[in-house]
Amino acid sequence: MTGPHAQRQQMSNSSSITKFLLLAFADTQEVQLLHFWLFLSIYLAALIGNGLIITAVACDHRLHTPMYFFLLNLSLLDMGTISTTVPKSMANSLWDSRDISYSGCAAQVFLFVFFISAEYILLTIMAYDRYVAICKPLHYGTLLGSRACVHMAAAAWGSCFLYAVLHTANTFSLPLCQGNVVDQFFCEIPQILKLSCSQSCLREVGLLLVGACLGFGCFVFIVVSYVQIFRAVMRIPSEQGWHKAFSTCLPHLAVVSLFVSTAAFAYLKPPSISFPSVDLVVAILYSVVPPAVNPLIYSMRNQELKDALWKLITGCFSEAIKCPSSSAEQL
Repeated sequence: MTGPHAQRQQMSNSSSITKFLLLAFADTQEVQLLHFWLFLSIYLAALIGNGLIITAVACDHRLHTPMYFFLLNLSLLDMGTISTTVPKSMANSLWDSRDISYSGCAAQVFLFVFFISAEYILLTIMAYDRYVAICKPLHYGTLLGSRACVHMAAAAWGSCFLYAVLHTANTFSLPLCQGNVVDQFFCEIPQILKLSCSQSCLREVGLLLVGACLGFGCFVFIVVSYVQIFRAVMRIPSEQGWHKAFSTCLPHLAVVSLFVSTAAFAYLKPPSISFPSVDLVVAILYSVVPPAVNPLIYSMRNQELKDALWKLITGCFSEAIKCPSSSAEQL
């Protein structure tokens, strides 16, 4: 009788939860407002930077190539990733609250897993794009034609959508018997698993391990691709060729390294080294920092993209100047 009664009690505890309490950055209102303004600055920088890249790639016909097509998709995913977590955290700090509804938490888990996993798959595809462009330039048009690029991007979005559905359904089907306090500024799966009953989270842990194996396979593919790329680059006789190759590859490698190392630590670390401050810093590094710095990293060493962005900005300013003068002439 004890076993069924305990199971019913666990299910009752889980079904009675209508909201979760997220991690507060500070106890004082002044520090919470500081967090709000800091996150707002980062959020606006991410939106503006990624928005400029999307607009520049879409409007400049010179950037209608596979590399910039994938970069446009990456910017869309970056905007989705940071918009899933940061606005709710800012709102809680501004209104001195920690609440997030049960359905809101489930939506946050689904969207975050979807965007973050699709971003990783896309980074893998971008490594393949750079490998073909540098190591097999004569076959670039055949291997990475417009139809192939669209199919690869659609496969990344579609497969990660199903992956996010599976994770979300599995996570929120678990009975929760450890309260409703999430030790993170957004609903993160490892933190929700801490609230589940000890023996009921094995399915989700197994699913995370399967995802980690697939992620490790992608990481190996990226590393092998860059080994081949750097070997080919070292055979380039001109220094200008070296510069062009490294300027497109090193930023991508920096993004991948930051993303993989912090995300792997967050999802695969043992519970014994789980501390709220460490978990918070790691979560910010893999969920907030990359979407904000990706536009800077990809445009800083890319002359074509810088030219397109400058053309876009100057064009907007010239149009803004023309509009008032046209109105004045009509008057």
